[in-house]
Amino acid sequence: MRRPTVTAAEKAQAREVSLGRIGRLFRPHRRALTVVIATIAASSIVAMASPFLLRAVIDTALPERDVPLLAWLTGAMVAVAAVTAALGVVQTWLSTKVGQQIMHRLRTDVFAHLQRQSLAFFTRTRTGEVQSRITNDIGGMQSVVTSTATSVASNLTTAVATAVAMVALSWQLSLISLVVLPPAIWLTRRVAALRRTITSAQQRELADLNVTVEEALSINGIQLARTMGAGPALVERFTGSSERLIDLELRAQLAGRWRMASTSVVFAAIPAVIYLGAGLPITGGAMTIGTLIAFTTLQSGLFRPLMGLLNVGVSLVSSLALFARVFEYLDLPVEIDDPARPVPVDPARVRGDVRFEGVTFSYPASPAPAVAGVDLEVPAGSTLALVGETGSGKSTLAALVARLHDPGAGRITLDGVDLRDMRLADLAAVVGVVSQETYLLHTTVRENLRYAKPDATDAEIEAAARAARIHDLIAGLPEGYDTVVGSRGHRFSGGEKQRLAIARTLLRDPRVLILDEATSALDTETERAVQDAFDALARDRTTITIAHRLSTVRDADRIAVLDHGRIVESGSHDDLMSAHGRYAVLAA
Repeated sequence: MRRPTVTAAEKAQAREVSLGRIGRLFRPHRRALTVVIATIAASSIVAMASPFLLRAVIDTALPERDVPLLAWLTGAMVAVAAVTAALGVVQTWLSTKVGQQIMHRLRTDVFAHLQRQSLAFFTRTRTGEVQSRITNDIGGMQSVVTSTATSVASNLTTAVATAVAMVALSWQLSLISLVVLPPAIWLTRRVAALRRTITSAQQRELADLNVTVEEALSINGIQLARTMGAGPALVERFTGSSERLIDLELRAQLAGRWRMASTSVVFAAIPAVIYLGAGLPITGGAMTIGTLIAFTTLQSGLFRPLMGLLNVGVSLVSSLALFARVFEYLDLPVEIDDPARPVPVDPARVRGDVRFEGVTFSYPASPAPAVAGVDLEVPAGSTLALVGETGSGKSTLAALVARLHDPGAGRITLDGVDLRDMRLADLAAVVGVVSQETYLLHTTVRENLRYAKPDATDAEIEAAARAARIHDLIAGLPEGYDTVVGSRGHRFSGGEKQRLAIARTLLRDPRVLILDEATSALDTETERAVQDAFDALARDRTTITIAHRLSTVRDADRIAVLDHGRIVESGSHDDLMSAHGRYAVLAA
């Protein structure tokens, strides 16, 4: 299997992630972090008393058999251990809380930002990729976000305090102990760069794995695989991706391990060098046994914070690949957003007068506009039907009214207000859409309907279901409205799902109703029943209907015929039939 490569854009993105931007994530938690750092500093300072207490025990209390002094010294050693342990618990609780709050903010910020993205983003982005950014990438950052700041503070404070205590005991031996630092730092930088590259590759491979799972194990994916006999190929694809993850994980764990092991050996050899140095003429006779033991104790204690600091550097640099992927989503521009100064709109007072004024729109990378120069007026309470061949621009016009896209030229107004000047929430409360592609959530029928109106009562839910001619079917289910619809509503037929979608939209009682092939999956008898319901509900409501079956739109107040994004005919059914134009050809 071909190994995924790093694109130039991904490399540039990774380089652009600054430590300053990462640091700004911690800014709202400055007070808590100050307490954490103060706790760490206090713990490190208190812990430094232990070597001096040990020296006093060896050099004074034991040789002189001073039992009271020995009792005080050993009691103080126990007290130091107890205080540092208690401070450690407080520090861990605070640092973990801050880290989890930052993780929560990152997850919710990314999710909320993606909710504001246009349909074009989700059209060109794999669903598994989006899920991987929110779960795998942010999850992979957790250890860094949770422990980095406190680990740096803890290890740095401990290292400084230990170094000061070592110098106080013997500055000559301190120089010997610190000589290993320059090569250790150089090795760490090499390891960090290597792990950063591997981490980036790991996250891309995890995203591919997520895509495979999402596509192959959904109900639609299983059906496609079974009917196409693609199961073995999918298993092979998944197996190959999983094997590459094993290789990457091994490389990540072993990256620079021999180099770091060499550093560990050098650190471990320093005590031997210290013992040798203590016996040299330059230091001979000038150092007590207690001082030597206390110094080697400090020196061995210095190894842990120094290696901790170096490892934090490795983790932080390697995690920049994760931050790059998350920040890339946070930096995505919002193409359709609330205006800076929205026009106040009361949904309860909206009449529903819709106008298209010179509307032109093109999809990205499309050579021709989907709609061009459309001028239409849909008076409040009237019905407009959009007809035409597939690809003529009917659904695009409907999507523009719901502001799923914005026109490239011209404007669409509602009661004289440009849709781009309205809050998205206000527009959603006024415009309801029932499309030919029905999406139901994997929850109960009741909750699927309540999705449109969270505060809807059971009576309102049943009224909407009756209007959509679906109540009797729901009531006949074993658990009624509490029946789980299954993944993507596969428990129901196409017609039943569309009637549920119709009920869900009607529950909101929108002033403008868009029906985009809303009855395409219904049989003739059911379609007639639902159409009767629509006719009743369309009274005093502006309705824009898109249909291939012209029998469902012949009673519309106005019919507009589209061809290649332009309106070629407009009028009532009778007028268009007598004109013997494009509509008459379609109706034939």
